[in-house]
Amino acid sequence: MGKFDEIGQGGFDPVGGQGYCVDIAMLIDATGSMSPIINEVKENAMAFCAKFHEAMEASGKNVDELRIKVIPFRDYAYDGDQAMKESGFFSLPEQNDAFRDYVSSITATGGGDEPESALEAMALAMRSDWTTKGAKRRHVILVFTDASAVPLKESSRTRSEYYPENMPADLADLGDMWSGCTQELGGMPDETSARLVLFAPNVKPWCDMQVWNNVWASFSKAGAGLSEIDTDMAINLLVASVY
Repeated sequence: MGKFDEIGQGGFDPVGGQGYCVDIAMLIDATGSMSPIINEVKENAMAFCAKFHEAMEASGKNVDELRIKVIPFRDYAYDGDQAMKESGFFSLPEQNDAFRDYVSSITATGGGDEPESALEAMALAMRSDWTTKGAKRRHVILVFTDASAVPLKESSRTRSEYYPENMPADLADLGDMWSGCTQELGGMPDETSARLVLFAPNVKPWCDMQVWNNVWASFSKAGAGLSEIDTDMAINLLVASVY
């Protein structure tokens, strides 16, 4: 579909007073090419959850639980054990300071030339310990990058001793993980609760993901940065998809 399939239906949860449990996995390109805009990206990242929570409440949709995790990614061909990091989930607002400290500590370095190991970061995010609480859930993945992504299992990357095990073989396998069609590879627990928001250049593989269900993309020129308007629009789309 390439868009959030419930957008425009709006409305409130028919079960009055029942809140929502929302998990967000935030994937941030931390390679050297992001240096000119990394501070802007981090500010957008730190503001995103607070704005989302406020927008939900403004729409009459209570949030019982909001958690966020962060995955800074680089390139397995160049960055070794620094190619991929992963936080646990931070419960907000209780752990807001810890979340902000984690995001603030991200530095843009390494990566060599593009493309980067973004698809491995997506696979890692899809295997998160997503919340199972509540009758209404959303499992959201946000991707912030200014580059294309290395094809999965590209040989110069897999030779790295730090390359993760049991990665999908290609974009089709990753799509199966997104839709919950594969038990062997793991992936999203429930396609209906999954949402993917891309802040990325309009190049492969990002443009190819628009055929997946519940995907919204804000395409930009590489290095152009991420505007506040775009993040606000993404928040509005996410809120509209929670019904």
